[in-house]
Amino acid sequence: MSRAACVHAIVLCFCSTFFCVPAWCAAAPQVHLNDGAVAGKWSDDGAIRIFLGVPYAAPPVGALRWKAPQPVTPWQGVRQAVAFGSRCIQWGTFPDILFRDAGESEDCLTLNVWTPAKSTGAKLPVMVWFYGGGFNMGGTSEARQDGTNLARNGVVVVSMNYRLGIFGFLATHALAEESPHHAAGNYGLLDQVAALHWVQQNIEAFGGDPQNVTIFGESAGSSAVSSHMASPLSHGLFVHAIGESGGALKRHDLAYPDGATAQKEDEVFAQSAFGTTSPDRLRALPVNVLLHAALTKAPNVPRFQPSIDGYFFPRRVAEIYAAHQQNDVPLLVGWNRDEGTNQVVNTPSKLTVAGLQATGRADFGAHAEEFLKVYAASNDQEAARAAEDYASDKFIAYATWEWITAQADTGHAPIFRYYFELPPPGDPLHPAANGTFHSDDIEYVFGNLDSRKGAHWRPEDYRLSKLMQTYWTNFAKTGNPNASGLPSWPRYHGGTGWQVMHLGAAPKAEIDQHRARFVFLDSVWSN
Repeated sequence: MSRAACVHAIVLCFCSTFFCVPAWCAAAPQVHLNDGAVAGKWSDDGAIRIFLGVPYAAPPVGALRWKAPQPVTPWQGVRQAVAFGSRCIQWGTFPDILFRDAGESEDCLTLNVWTPAKSTGAKLPVMVWFYGGGFNMGGTSEARQDGTNLARNGVVVVSMNYRLGIFGFLATHALAEESPHHAAGNYGLLDQVAALHWVQQNIEAFGGDPQNVTIFGESAGSSAVSSHMASPLSHGLFVHAIGESGGALKRHDLAYPDGATAQKEDEVFAQSAFGTTSPDRLRALPVNVLLHAALTKAPNVPRFQPSIDGYFFPRRVAEIYAAHQQNDVPLLVGWNRDEGTNQVVNTPSKLTVAGLQATGRADFGAHAEEFLKVYAASNDQEAARAAEDYASDKFIAYATWEWITAQADTGHAPIFRYYFELPPPGDPLHPAANGTFHSDDIEYVFGNLDSRKGAHWRPEDYRLSKLMQTYWTNFAKTGNPNASGLPSWPRYHGGTGWQVMHLGAAPKAEIDQHRARFVFLDSVWSN
């Protein structure tokens, strides 16, 4: 818009409302960082300053592919930070992952900052978000993860892209040999560490307090949070942690492999797919060749994922917690009621008493009777609920419970556990039959219910979203979600009967009714 047009618009607005300075006519907000200046934009109401696509590490391309993130090259002048950076290369997405960026690229190590307009010099709490996607997909530009509304609660919100799949987690002996730390893989997690260091060095320029950083994430992002609590590389970079549906301690079928196993599997894959394990030759391959090969990886071979590399993870995650070597910080953590519903709702035979009994025999053998005691059902309706509960526990709830238990066993910082149970209204991408499904909490936490097109939200949805934003940001401010006028959220420990905050239409804390299920699963799966 030209200066004359802007002046004209202001005059018209003044005439109609006596006073108005539209955000799109205000000067773009600028911030001076260690690497150079950036110019962002305003939220529509002018209440939030937004900076998008800010580089926090050098592009991991060419010789830097499969290397730890390197420093950004400083720039001259003012860099525009008004559009999301490209998401990292990935093998595909789920239908409800809707990006707003320009596409995929290896040059993807950028982050975003949302901060209140009057936050300059305020030293506000900082919330750093890790997106989910199984470490193989995801990005920061989804509308449901936009930080504008969450920042209205008096916090600075940061989100970053990190490397995924084969680009973020390939591990071979040759890559380990060229590393000064003799470690390979986990480049995506190292990207997150680099972003946390960037926050320490730059967030004051946005009005944030580097001494009051909370990390939070959902699904793989939640697993990343539990990983940063375990890693010595992340020590001192955050003071609170929030996990939403996911943990890195699972000893069943999702445990991170040891470094030697990951390197052996990935070498076999590379030799078969590319005829070489040479880092230089692999770095010379085009992106599409690598991605296509990753997509066709044998189904019985795990997809690229974090591994126990001896550097980011000095040893197995469970061992780190057991030795009380984790970053012992206040933890707010939980999961959704129907995390794994889609794994059973389309198989009616599993939703009957006979089907539940068959599942018990197939998955637990000699322990089948114990299974049927903790997932009890006297009719098909109860069996359907029990089957859905087991699917959710097996998928992700048990892994999250294991993380909570490990922290409760050796940690001293407070834990606040939740159970999200308000089923959202259905929409074209989220069938109502899925219930309170995996990732349904994201829109509530970020205050972005309206990002779901076609959903007819109810008053109770907006009330719960506001409450969850308040709990989450209170926790970021003080390490405690409670405040005057809110439903009381007790600490999670044996002395209070392991109380859990139920986040539903009428939020309230209750003694954990599901503990027997997880104690049973742990007795079988941990041996």
